[in-house]
Amino acid sequence: AMRINQNTVLQGKRVTLVPYTAAHVPRYHAWMQSEELQRLTASEPLSLEQEYAMQRSWRDDADKCTFIVLDTERWSGQACADEDCMVGDVNLFLTDTEDPTLGEIEIMIAEPGYRGRGFGKEATLMMMSYGVRNLGITKFEAKIGQENAVSICMFKKLHFKEVAANSVFQEVTLRLDVSDEERQWLLEQTNHVEEKSYVEQKLPAGVVET
Repeated sequence: AMRINQNTVLQGKRVTLVPYTAAHVPRYHAWMQSEELQRLTASEPLSLEQEYAMQRSWRDDADKCTFIVLDTERWSGQACADEDCMVGDVNLFLTDTEDPTLGEIEIMIAEPGYRGRGFGKEATLMMMSYGVRNLGITKFEAKIGQENAVSICMFKKLHFKEVAANSVFQEVTLRLDVSDEERQWLLEQTNHVEEKSYVEQKLPAGVVET
């Protein structure tokens, strides 16, 4: 199952990726009340209870891998809890049962103050590198709303190419095939990332994660 990352922390320069836990749900739920984010992520608002159920499914489903994106600077000072440093999330879906090497990637920088500052780019590169190294992904796809020019532009900078446009869903599909050369580039882009254990990182002595 995709619980592969349940104890994994990936710490980069700007962003730190941590597993999506129940502690993150209230903040995530508050974000998703935003009509703009609902539109950009093509999602319906859920009740808080539904969001907790969704978080459990994210943790347990074999075809999803998700990380919450934190602000490294705020988080690594240990002065703030995860939920106070959250800026977005990044997901990988294994959408093709016939082809486990294809991952669909999604990035959301939910906090407006963090957009356009390289947080989304670093989080996406870190997730792609994780997918290539740990999940055996060799092809990435990103489906993005046609009006989301910023996101489309970012993925193109990460070597994705537009392969399809769907006028019904108003979205474009971008794709990257990870050749040896692309793999090398990806690992170089993320060679500063430290992998740590989540449990040791954040829980005070004597607290057991249920």
